[in-house]
Amino acid sequence: MCPQPNISSVAFLIADPARAAILMALFDGRALPAGELAHAAGVTAQTASAHLAKLLNGGLLACEQQGRHRYYRLTDSHVADAIEQLAAISSVAAVRRRPLNRAAQELRFARCCYDHLAGQLGVAVTQALQQRQLIVAGADKQFELSAAGSDWFAAIGVDVAALKPTRHGLARQCLDWTERSHHLAGPLGVQLMRALCAAGWLRRSASSRAVQVTPKGWAGLKAQLGIDQNSTALITPQT
Repeated sequence: MCPQPNISSVAFLIADPARAAILMALFDGRALPAGELAHAAGVTAQTASAHLAKLLNGGLLACEQQGRHRYYRLTDSHVADAIEQLAAISSVAAVRRRPLNRAAQELRFARCCYDHLAGQLGVAVTQALQQRQLIVAGADKQFELSAAGSDWFAAIGVDVAALKPTRHGLARQCLDWTERSHHLAGPLGVQLMRALCAAGWLRRSASSRAVQVTPKGWAGLKAQLGIDQNSTALITPQT
């Protein structure tokens, strides 16, 4: 008899609100100490420690030792993928929503989805790439890269030939949990995010998953993809 995956135990781990908050706090791929994760989950250090132990034992987290300190991170991108898909399902039935505070606005506008760009900006970039036929939606939730797309990505600093496809391919369609549309994920999405940060177009927040667009970035996005602050697809955070 073929062994079955123990879905129920993983579902149990994610179902607890405090553990879910811990997982979401680690969603940008960084490693954080237990104290910060306790604060993010709104629980005591002792309670956070118990939750972290369960997440470690369940294979959802990994721990890194740095001197006397321990840092926790998601085990890999597969855990992030699963959380992203669950998040996309979770608020479908919501009808009335409170106005978003500035921090929530920033995360909806642009954020790290583990290791690639998400939010309104991530979706807008992906749609602009499709409109220019630089990437094309393919089978099995993948994007196919055109010859023109290879040239475009090379021009902004992404060496497509050096990328190693995963079991999901080189470029994957990731359903954005706030926008209900796909953004670009996979190795191509990861390197695009890194290239835009290296070019000074994007700047990651030091304290959250939010991503900011620099003045140079707005100029580049307008010139390359026709995206600016007045784009109808974007609602930039208000002060």
